[in-house]
Amino acid sequence: MADISLSRAVRWDTVVGALLIVVLLFSFGFVDGFSNALNLSFLIGNTLPIALIALPMTLLVVSGEIDLSVASTAGLSGAVMGALWNQGMAIETIIPICLLLGVVCGLINGLLVTRLGLPSLAVTIGTLAAYRGVAQIVLGSDAVTDFPTQYLDFASGRIGDTFIPYAFLPFLVLLAIAVVALHATPFGRSLFAIGASEEAARFAGIRVKRQKLLLFTVTGLMASLTGIFWALHYASARYDNATGLELSVVAAVLLGGIDFDGGKGTLGGAIAGVFLLGALQNVMSLQDVSAQSQIVVTGVLLVLSVLGPRVARQIAVLRAQSSG
Repeated sequence: MADISLSRAVRWDTVVGALLIVVLLFSFGFVDGFSNALNLSFLIGNTLPIALIALPMTLLVVSGEIDLSVASTAGLSGAVMGALWNQGMAIETIIPICLLLGVVCGLINGLLVTRLGLPSLAVTIGTLAAYRGVAQIVLGSDAVTDFPTQYLDFASGRIGDTFIPYAFLPFLVLLAIAVVALHATPFGRSLFAIGASEEAARFAGIRVKRQKLLLFTVTGLMASLTGIFWALHYASARYDNATGLELSVVAAVLLGGIDFDGGKGTLGGAIAGVFLLGALQNVMSLQDVSAQSQIVVTGVLLVLSVLGPRVARQIAVLRAQSSG
């Protein structure tokens, strides 16, 4: 029983959750302006794009794959949204079109990986550039800002005098769906099996290619949803929206303990990593840390997120051996 407790104590996602609590407590107590309701609303709102994409990205990495084109898909979705709005199309028609576009982008990635057998890292680096290039062709250097007020208010507003953004509520619904899908269904168990050993999963009767194709498609859909939210939250649709967001998503997911090799991790750990990264960036902004320095910190966290889980597992193994 003691061995189990020790193993849980050094689980990386537990460490990240504890670190998030420590950072929040420190920030509330010692960082000027952090506890302000408006700042907390900004923190959550600015973190939501990362959190939205982290949901499907977690499932994808658990299965042993990755999608680095998510930020470009989001940018393309925002660019198409702005271009169609400029042409006089209703926003209620534009949003489904953009979501469908995200499905197509994800489907292209998935087909290249599952049908042609290409590595997802190489494929999505290529589509990262391709989707961003298409976004620039679609909208050029224009910035579209005159979206309907009610949509802008929903994407950037908060509930009354609280710090909770309106957009946080639908995110919680999506989070609950993702948690159940990954940790409480045969589908989720199959993803862990695929990530642990694709060949063994195939012999066990799991439709590996179909599962991965579905994951890439859903990731494209969520990236497109993020692009729509980004354009409305920041009241600006540009072709370069969300540039570099893929680094933050990957850093947050890996920081949360999702193993890059696949087959390990929890969605709770990934979301803790997302909000830990968001809280640190918010604190650095309040302390007037430059954007370049924040990128350095993100890069360091990305390295630590790869090393940390391995060190934690090694500690668990050594503790188990010494107690045995």
